[in-house]
Amino acid sequence: MVLALLCGMTIPGCISFGDTNVNLDLQVKHSILNGTVVESYVDGQLTSLDSVTIVVDFSETESEIPLKRFGIEFEGDRDAIEIDAKSESSISVEFSTHGLYNLTAYAIDEDSNRVSYTETIRIDLEINWVEEGTNSPEKMPFNPIPDNQGVHPSYIEVISTVENPSILEDFGGGRSVDFTWKITDELDDTCQSYSEQVDDGESVTWNTIHFNTYLLHDLSVEYEEGQDSISVSHSVLIIYA
Repeated sequence: MVLALLCGMTIPGCISFGDTNVNLDLQVKHSILNGTVVESYVDGQLTSLDSVTIVVDFSETESEIPLKRFGIEFEGDRDAIEIDAKSESSISVEFSTHGLYNLTAYAIDEDSNRVSYTETIRIDLEINWVEEGTNSPEKMPFNPIPDNQGVHPSYIEVISTVENPSILEDFGGGRSVDFTWKITDELDDTCQSYSEQVDDGESVTWNTIHFNTYLLHDLSVEYEEGQDSISVSHSVLIIYA
């Protein structure tokens, strides 16, 4: 889903440790610097999760002293990843949750000299939610709070479509459906709402931007009992600057 753009960084020169000068040129290339995790739900059940994988390439790193290890360190509780520099030159890092992540790439030579470089990786989240022919649409929860407790997203984009499927077997055809979209936070406060009417065989779409990224939220479609069944398609994007 994400085009792999080669992003490189070189840390050249002479790294000094005490009275010893060590020539260790750390050259790091990231396959991508940002991506989007995609969660898909059908009738409230998670059906797929497409994570983001970033490849960190150390192959152009050079050192006067033979290299021993390449590694990636993360902020927080995630364990570091290390490889043997004699046999491997790249590390794959997988992300399944949104956030801004600081990845520190490092190289260590056989004399335990180390040089490192930190890059920020941006991971957005797209949530797709589908319910077909329902008389009781479920609330769609979404959480803009990053798992790594880091910087919060910049905003949330909501794109929701409600369809009123045509009922051909009814002599008089289907009826129009009146309903209201609502974005509600964990304090049960309604942040945004928008009312619409969808005619038989038609669909309507609501596109809005939401800036409260510090509370849990629900997206719901509310309408009166006794109206025709509807189909709901939500897409929520949690986006970092």
